[in-house]
Amino acid sequence: MSKIKPAPLPPDTAIGGYRVIRRLAAGGFGVVYLAVDGDGQKVAIKEYLPSSLATRSPGELAPKVPPEKLSLYRLGLKSFFEEGRALAQISHASVVSVLNFFRENETVYMVMNYLEGASLQDFIVTARDLKTQKVFRESTIRSLFDEVLRGLRIVHQHKMLHLDIKPANIFITDDNKAVLIDFGAAREVLSKEGNFIRPMYTPGFAAPEMYRRDSSMGPWTDIYAIGACIYASMQGFPPTEAPQRQEKDRLSLSLAKLRGVYSDNLIEVVEWCMALDPLSRPQSVFALQKELSREGERRYTKLTVAEKMRMQLDSLVTDTRKNVQKMGEATGIGAKPS
Repeated sequence: MSKIKPAPLPPDTAIGGYRVIRRLAAGGFGVVYLAVDGDGQKVAIKEYLPSSLATRSPGELAPKVPPEKLSLYRLGLKSFFEEGRALAQISHASVVSVLNFFRENETVYMVMNYLEGASLQDFIVTARDLKTQKVFRESTIRSLFDEVLRGLRIVHQHKMLHLDIKPANIFITDDNKAVLIDFGAAREVLSKEGNFIRPMYTPGFAAPEMYRRDSSMGPWTDIYAIGACIYASMQGFPPTEAPQRQEKDRLSLSLAKLRGVYSDNLIEVVEWCMALDPLSRPQSVFALQKELSREGERRYTKLTVAEKMRMQLDSLVTDTRKNVQKMGEATGIGAKPS
């Protein structure tokens, strides 16, 4: 039986001088509302409300936290508050603007500028459904991620990491600006302290080190996610998640299918960003920006007939193995012992 999610604040609720209009989105760590300030200007308000730690009945304002989860709840609350304070110091067109943050109802609220447009994820799904050869043109990908990297570079200069970069958290405004949203500081604290690491991260976009408690994270962790977002913008779907890649890495094979469609340089950039070894990736956003701006090196090497046949054979062998495994599991032959 699935756990009931905490109820959002009802419309017309007054908090911190703002009036809630409606819920915009909800995730495992909070709820985002459309609200208006005292002058009637639209804002987005994010409420810290981790569904794994707190409950709230419809019509109530304050979350209810069981005593055994209170210390973890407060730890995440502190991290969320500090994240708001740090983001409020950043003023960049490609980073969501934090206008205010305050404590009320035994939780914390982060007030941000309200953006109109759609996420990169929305654009990818739409383009994928059109079934075109290219999800996005290469010039569009380079231009889009140049904007994103400009914002991310400022974030890293402020000694912060995003830790949840994915197409759903790259927002494309109606005036065609790319903006990083939904930072993951509270997520990171809870994943390290709590006993539920993997659900914290988005499969395919989380770097291998995010799955391990003992590994250090840095700019290279966000850079892996950038590479995964570029991959999704080329392929139309996320890459294989890191733990599976560590068992059998087929990234190069997947990217090879795009040779001739996208330049060798862009394909190499994605492979570089998504190296399983953190030290093999760009160690700074600046290094990645420099490589991504190399417009003059756009060779488009097409696959030879022999390479295409070899890839088809590899794919056929993989599919055959999967089918044999499924048949074995269905009949009990070769099934894993319980």
